[in-house]
Amino acid sequence: MHSKIPLTLFGLTLIILCACNRANKQTLFTLQDNEAMGVNFANQLNDQDRTNVFTFRNYYNGGGVAIGDVNNDGLNDVYLTSNMGGNQLYINKGNWKFENVTDKAGVKGTKYWSTGATMVDINGDGWLDIYVCHSGNARGNEKGNELFINQHNGTFKEEAQKYGLVDNGLSTQAIFFDHDNDGDLDCFVLNNSFRPIESFDFSKNLRAVVDELGGARLYRNDGGHFTNVTKEAGIYSSDIGFGLGVSVADINQDGYPDIYVSNDFFERDYLYINQKNGTFKEDIQNETGHLSLASMGSDIADINNDGQYDIFTTEMLPEGDQRLKKMTSFESYDVIKAKQRDGYYNQYMQNCLQVRNADGKFSETAFYSGVAATDWSWGALMFDMDNDGWKDIFVSNGIYKDLTDQDYIEFLGNRDNMAKIAEGRKKFDYKDFTDKMASSPLSNYAYLNNHNLTFTNKSTDFGLDKPGFSNGSSYADLDNDGDNDLIVNNENAQVSIFKNNAEKNGNHHIQIKLKGTGLNTFGIGTTVKVFMKGSSLIYYNQPTRGFQSCTSPNLLTIGIGKYKSIDSVQVIWPGNTYQLLKNVNADKVYAVNQTDAALKYNWTKPAVKTLFADVTKSIFDSIPKHKEDDFIDFDNERLMLQMLSTENPYMATGDVNGDGLTDFYFGSSKNSFASIYIQQKNGKFKQTIPEDFKKQEYLENAGAVFGDFDGDGDQDLIIGVGGNADEAETPVYNPRFFVNDGKGNFHRDPERTLHAAVNASIIISADYDGDGKPDLFIGGRSMPGLYGCSPQSFVFHNEGNGHFTDVSKLVLGTDTRLGMVTAAKWADIDHNGSPDLIIAGDWMGIKIFKNNKGKFAEDKQLANYKGWWSSLEIADVDGDGALDIIGGNIGLNSKFRASFEQPMEIFVKDFDNNGTKECVTSMYKSDGVNYVFHMKPDLVGQMPIFKKRFLRYIDYAGKPFDEVFPAEMLDGAEKHQMNFLASAVFFNKRGKFICKPLPADAQLSMINTILCADFDNTGAVKIILGGNFYGFKPEIGRLDANRGLVYQYTKNGFAYFPAAKTGLNLNGQVRSSLGIRNASGKNYYLFGINDEPLKAYELR
Repeated sequence: MHSKIPLTLFGLTLIILCACNRANKQTLFTLQDNEAMGVNFANQLNDQDRTNVFTFRNYYNGGGVAIGDVNNDGLNDVYLTSNMGGNQLYINKGNWKFENVTDKAGVKGTKYWSTGATMVDINGDGWLDIYVCHSGNARGNEKGNELFINQHNGTFKEEAQKYGLVDNGLSTQAIFFDHDNDGDLDCFVLNNSFRPIESFDFSKNLRAVVDELGGARLYRNDGGHFTNVTKEAGIYSSDIGFGLGVSVADINQDGYPDIYVSNDFFERDYLYINQKNGTFKEDIQNETGHLSLASMGSDIADINNDGQYDIFTTEMLPEGDQRLKKMTSFESYDVIKAKQRDGYYNQYMQNCLQVRNADGKFSETAFYSGVAATDWSWGALMFDMDNDGWKDIFVSNGIYKDLTDQDYIEFLGNRDNMAKIAEGRKKFDYKDFTDKMASSPLSNYAYLNNHNLTFTNKSTDFGLDKPGFSNGSSYADLDNDGDNDLIVNNENAQVSIFKNNAEKNGNHHIQIKLKGTGLNTFGIGTTVKVFMKGSSLIYYNQPTRGFQSCTSPNLLTIGIGKYKSIDSVQVIWPGNTYQLLKNVNADKVYAVNQTDAALKYNWTKPAVKTLFADVTKSIFDSIPKHKEDDFIDFDNERLMLQMLSTENPYMATGDVNGDGLTDFYFGSSKNSFASIYIQQKNGKFKQTIPEDFKKQEYLENAGAVFGDFDGDGDQDLIIGVGGNADEAETPVYNPRFFVNDGKGNFHRDPERTLHAAVNASIIISADYDGDGKPDLFIGGRSMPGLYGCSPQSFVFHNEGNGHFTDVSKLVLGTDTRLGMVTAAKWADIDHNGSPDLIIAGDWMGIKIFKNNKGKFAEDKQLANYKGWWSSLEIADVDGDGALDIIGGNIGLNSKFRASFEQPMEIFVKDFDNNGTKECVTSMYKSDGVNYVFHMKPDLVGQMPIFKKRFLRYIDYAGKPFDEVFPAEMLDGAEKHQMNFLASAVFFNKRGKFICKPLPADAQLSMINTILCADFDNTGAVKIILGGNFYGFKPEIGRLDANRGLVYQYTKNGFAYFPAAKTGLNLNGQVRSSLGIRNASGKNYYLFGINDEPLKAYELR
């Protein structure tokens, strides 16, 4: 027997060596020793009867950081706020030494509960002053904000009352900017609501009710005294505004600053667009698709170097499975819909990265970008950490007590405990409750920009992963070495100050020191554009960023990567004068004076003639509008992930009256009528609703197809039945045959019933056997009430006179339960003269059934691309003469993660032996472990057998899938996988298909419909993509980033037609699309949108 001791010693030695290597490795940031620096500051909380988490909602929100050169010695100084102790000012002495001058300077503050701090030259004397916000459960002036005016001699004088900036609200932060471009700095004070969150009932119109005590406020600078102009400026100031973050930038680049406010709890964020007349228009619902539910910190910067300002907000979604299932709960779909009906917005528990497009709308990309889940997050900072020319993301993280621990909440909900609280403060000992709260230190997040709209978590590599409870954070160059250092205000721990070592990585920088005129001496609101070979950067000088913090207004540090010189720098000042610096060398400081700006900058954007014009109103007297019914799938199946009852409107084309003009069918959901729109000679459409359509009002229409099915020379119509409300595989789902009388009049013929009792997602026709009669494929979408089970799909052979024979097994094989089919096409992809059948759907691969003169054989080369396919189109994308397959998938911007190595899986079985099958889903997370996807309330609610096994949330949280569902429980279950989520083109190369995913924009949402057309007559196929999906469970969120995408494949790959050029504006859940030639020979492009009016476009 060999001794194990040498091996053990070797392993131990290896571990020690690895640990030493990690310790010796140079990280991007190095934590400095506080004692050596002379910095002794900790935001220490001491629970008191008067002040604790039960008496003050924001007790654990923490303090802030303000950085700036207050003594004009060329070094950035630091001001730190404390909630229960005094604030402190540290003068930078150089070489990482600081001096605490708080008492001498007189800036400790006398008010209660300091929060945000801002350094600003408020009086235009060239010296930075300090404005401090206050909050807490104090009354009156005890929490009024303070303004410390710099006396130029190392001391400050408190003069908030003199300037009119006391503000007695629950202030979070203040931001200074010249909102009216009159040359002085105005002030926006962000306040939090006084009202307890439980006192709200989500009533309508609360947003417009002014809260005289609290509410955000805009103060206009009138000659050195500030006037409250909140109401006349169009700023909301209600008690549903739980403001936690405020950012300012010229978002639409018109020369005037705009405001972004992030609100906690149920109220939406606000995006105030400057109207250039002293007022703002709140426009967030028009410019975004969804937001963080309880937004916290925020920042604005150009994250992808496209010259547009993007917005990042933080929330509280945990990354790991244990904290997700232990610390979070999600609103039900019913509650979210009810709130939306009452004027609240689409908000979900996740960080949001709003990427601005050239058309002025934002696409939310946080999941695609990899920055959606950072747990209980506060500070949101976008800055270039490594000076490579791309802005990275830092998130400060953690809350001192686990307030949302679901087991603790159940403990609080105990009747005896609730009674103690209800009896009043005299009998309520808060310590009995706070002592039972867990305290879980969390690491901060540092994301490195990958230059492709994705980020990599580099917290450990950057030296920023030490667990703790971090709140306010800020960055600035503290040692004048050309990179941004980082300061983090921690709760119940010393402040963290990190030196940035980017000067050692070979990247270069420039620094811009702005000298403004008049009262805006530091050029707040100045835009700086940097132009390099083939690329450009844009920066906006606004120091207040993140959460309760501000960066240095003295100096802009701009990373430029490997460039040793740059072409030019354009400096555009407030008031719209500018100057140009040329042949700028790297690694230098450039002092730029506004007095030298002699040129006038023109913000007006040249008019762009779009490719398409919206002709909806001109071609319809009555615009087709789909109306969704109110059925909610999750009420019946708590474990299904998506709604299946919102897939209308289906559309189909045909010449119904034989006049040579193309008409179309427009489908409907339950309780409304489908219609046929007949094209007139003037290109307009006239609506008709056959009487037999009205008799089908109680049914959900599904896939539909026109064709001469009875051989009488006109176009008949077959309409499938869909939805998820009726019992599976019952006759109600049989498709309906509507006979055309040759004049466009339709009546249902019940004798010609197709026995295909299935939720029919797709019905398509082709003469597959060459006998001159159109045959049918009917795709089975689902088995209602049995999500995850594969329904039957059908092929019917047309025997003539409108009668069909079921030949499904002859064509599809013995197992006709192909999967949850969503899309199918007939196309001769092998060029043998016979139409082949291509099929795709949820949780399945792309199936190809090749046709050889009516005999079919399955080609399985794409069967392993198992996705959440929702659309298909066949076209010669690359112009080589072979037909390619375009597959619309769920995309890469959702909570779902799947790969060939780590697929998502779904299992369907009667797990609890109650006579009804249930589905369970598994997914691998970033730690490489496979977990049950579902939250505990849903799992236990659907299958009470799990209640005893997982009595507490902690019993279930973090359990791998195979511990919750061991192998024996899965025996006999129907199983499906998903391993490929990207929308893609499968290029046909001599019968072999080569997969090429579509570009990033096409991966940001689900693609539901694909339209191919050479609309500009260049001979090249253009791909038009419509999509989006809102019907996921609330913990998944929604996909809404597609507003109509157009691509053309070239020798260099996919060329993108920007929305600003195409003119397409396809918001909403686009379900279907048609290309229709009109009477004058031009093409209409029609798009059916769930629960919204149809949109029609024409090429200009």
